[in-house]
Amino acid sequence: MNGRGNRLKAIRKIIADSRVSSQDQLLHKLEEEGVSITQATLSRDLKVLKVGKVPDAGGGYYYVLSETEGESLRGYIEDFRRGYLSLTFSHNLGVIKTLAGHADTVAIALDRLDLSEILGTIAGDDTILIILKEGECRDSLMSRLQDLMGNLEPL
Repeated sequence: MNGRGNRLKAIRKIIADSRVSSQDQLLHKLEEEGVSITQATLSRDLKVLKVGKVPDAGGGYYYVLSETEGESLRGYIEDFRRGYLSLTFSHNLGVIKTLAGHADTVAIALDRLDLSEILGTIAGDDTILIILKEGECRDSLMSRLQDLMGNLEPL
């Protein structure tokens, strides 16, 4: 397994799936996954991933990710659902209506979800303009949003 991205992914998976209490233990687990790196590189990777240590019940410590991808995803979904009212389309342009003052939060959530159909968003106070990428269709985006957010009533 080569490449920084694959290495970071392996580190994330190991930390998420098991209680790792030392860099030596993590290096060993990485080697089992086919990743061979130096301790210095591992230290830098842990900083990039914002890994910290938290106490366990036995008086020791173990590594945790500061914000797991699942927590981020849930947060963005909650932000979206908290302000979302409706979504309508005209060709490749979508307009999301939100509660007053929620458009920026909903737009940021959409941007952070990195949906492949969306080229970009522009937010006002209670309205967001969504621009779909050329060749993408609203049905594809609506299906992805329904999967992520639950029941959204398309208008």
